[in-house]
Amino acid sequence: MTTTPSRRRAAAAALATGSALLLAACGSQLDAADVAAANGSTGVLSITSGSSETALEASVGTDENADVAEDLLGPTDTTGGDGGPAPTDAGTSATPATSDDAPGETPDEPAAPATGDAGGGSEAASCDGFDNDQPGVTSSTITLANASDVSGPVPGIFESARQGSRAYVAYFNATQKLCGHDIKLLELDSRADAGADQQAYARACAETFAAVGSMSAFDSGGAKTAQECGLPDVRSTTVNPERVKCSTCFSAQSVNPGQIPRAMPTYFLDQFSAQTKKVALLYINAGAAPVNAASFKKGWESVGWSIPYFQAIDVAEFNFAPYVQQMKDRGIEIVYYLGPYQNTIKVQQAMKQQGFTPDVYLQDSTIYDQKYVEQAGELAEGAYAYSNVGLFTDSGNKEMALYRAWLEQTNPGADPNFYGLYAWSATRLFLEQATQLGGDLDRASMVQALGKVKDWTSNGLHSPQDVGGKTTGKCQKIIRYTGGTWKQVSKGDYLCDTLVNTGVGA
Repeated sequence: MTTTPSRRRAAAAALATGSALLLAACGSQLDAADVAAANGSTGVLSITSGSSETALEASVGTDENADVAEDLLGPTDTTGGDGGPAPTDAGTSATPATSDDAPGETPDEPAAPATGDAGGGSEAASCDGFDNDQPGVTSSTITLANASDVSGPVPGIFESARQGSRAYVAYFNATQKLCGHDIKLLELDSRADAGADQQAYARACAETFAAVGSMSAFDSGGAKTAQECGLPDVRSTTVNPERVKCSTCFSAQSVNPGQIPRAMPTYFLDQFSAQTKKVALLYINAGAAPVNAASFKKGWESVGWSIPYFQAIDVAEFNFAPYVQQMKDRGIEIVYYLGPYQNTIKVQQAMKQQGFTPDVYLQDSTIYDQKYVEQAGELAEGAYAYSNVGLFTDSGNKEMALYRAWLEQTNPGADPNFYGLYAWSATRLFLEQATQLGGDLDRASMVQALGKVKDWTSNGLHSPQDVGGKTTGKCQKIIRYTGGTWKQVSKGDYLCDTLVNTGVGA
């Protein structure tokens, strides 16, 4: 394939715009009436046809991954009469969402799939006997829900999960149908509140067939509701014990708060032996963070760490100086913070103001986010994170290129991040299983199928996840932000080890 300079420039511009247990964002407590009255970030996304080769190519076709773009799209003529990029097709069959962040147009001609097709690559089951008389199903559409924290004390904290599901639905509809049905997405806002999560899932039970890619720091709220109505719920990530116990609920990133991977703490024990004896574990005092922080402390100390400073920080706290002074007084050498990246920056700012520079500043994949880098500025330099996903810049990962291409196509200017990636993965998982069920698809058969899923990687997008078993993944990689980019510092693809059963949250 010939890659012209103009094509490279257009592609580079497109890309330029473009664990992990946390999960806590904040603490707002709203009653059901408030939730019902203020559910304004809700809409139905209905995308029903093809893709533009030039638009999709602009999202993936840089100098570094032009070959990936060709694999995805096949050779195309990308220049117009003046030698510049050919214009994107103006036509669209997308019905915009009614939420404020409605996606852009979906292109007209289908893109060739990457590894496997949008339904999983295996032969689709017969659609004989498909029942249109099910919740969320009509003769031509199947509606799924995504309920993620978009508004609330930390606005937009998990909006990327909504975007990830939106992107995969668009890709699926552009390449195929599910037993003659297009997929629609009902976008709900769980607003970092357990009551709002419950209300969102009550609506999902009544109006949709299943939920995909949802992400909330207060996911305990809708757990009972989902189970009682039999709603298949394939989340981006589960963070509270109540959701783990929900028999119809699963997550693309399989997580059990009472299980801690040894891989990350063992790495730092090997690389920073002395420093791991003087660790501070700070966490936001809301949502899933207290339970996860307690499990982290117990698990990491069992590996050999010592955590003399274990401190909750309230959501409304604005003065981080006392916490920094406590760390200085205790001679802390590794600082770990469990909370949203917006508060991470506040911690780092307070550390800088007081001249406190630990040997290691560490967090989960929450800070593996371009928004953190942009807002933290020089504070991001040297920060470590652990992750179980591929690097967003990996041009050799076709599924990563596909995710980024459709993210840009449906949410122009959105950056890929951890939660959005797992929402894409969750939506792919659901639609692969649905395609393989065919005419036997109903809520009960989907729940049964999801319970059998092991070693799920979404075509190599992330490390193997035991979706059906609901056990925490064992493999992680260590990355560090240096010289203006995230780089992997651990060896191999992933570090894999056993799990520590802490019993926390059981």
